[in-house]
Amino acid sequence: MRHKFSVVVLCGLFAGCAGGLSPRHEPAAPAVDRDSTEAAVISSYLDVCLRLARGSPAEQAEILTTANNDYSAAPTPSRVLRYAMVLSTPGHAGYDPVVAQRLLHEVLANPETLLPAERALAFLQLQQVDRQQSLKADVTRLQQNAERSTNDRIAQLSRQLKTESDDNVRLKKLLAEAQAKLDAIANIERSSNNGRQAQPEGRKP
Repeated sequence: MRHKFSVVVLCGLFAGCAGGLSPRHEPAAPAVDRDSTEAAVISSYLDVCLRLARGSPAEQAEILTTANNDYSAAPTPSRVLRYAMVLSTPGHAGYDPVVAQRLLHEVLANPETLLPAERALAFLQLQQVDRQQSLKADVTRLQQNAERSTNDRIAQLSRQLKTESDDNVRLKKLLAEAQAKLDAIANIERSSNNGRQAQPEGRKP
């Protein structure tokens, strides 16, 4: 009985030591603080885009240069996203949806590197850019089709005009030939009539 008691005590001691040696986990941040942090982050992204859309050309150039320099110096996921947001905001000289689309795909390839709110923002922005690019492609295709149809119509009218012009030339030539024949016949008849009229005067009584 005493042996069993010793085993129980030893097991308890080992368990206590193991518990004391295990690393302590810091308490998780309250959900309210985490939400506030993400709201502040998203607000900063939107503020940059708003200042870019409303700013003067000089202010827009400064925002674009800052975002580009930060991205070039250290392309962290947040900086990539910020630069993509700047490039995908229309209304300034640096607007480049093609590069923005590539950067958004790049940053969303590793979503775990972003805050949940950043992932949502990147996804929504990518959807908007994809939609804009799709509409642009549709407009280009319609313009090309319209130009092709217009060119085809112009070519058709040109061929028709050429045919009608050739027909007019041919008809004018035929008309000139017919007129020449009529004139020749008229001259022959006139000569014949003149001969018949002159013959009685030349007869002897």
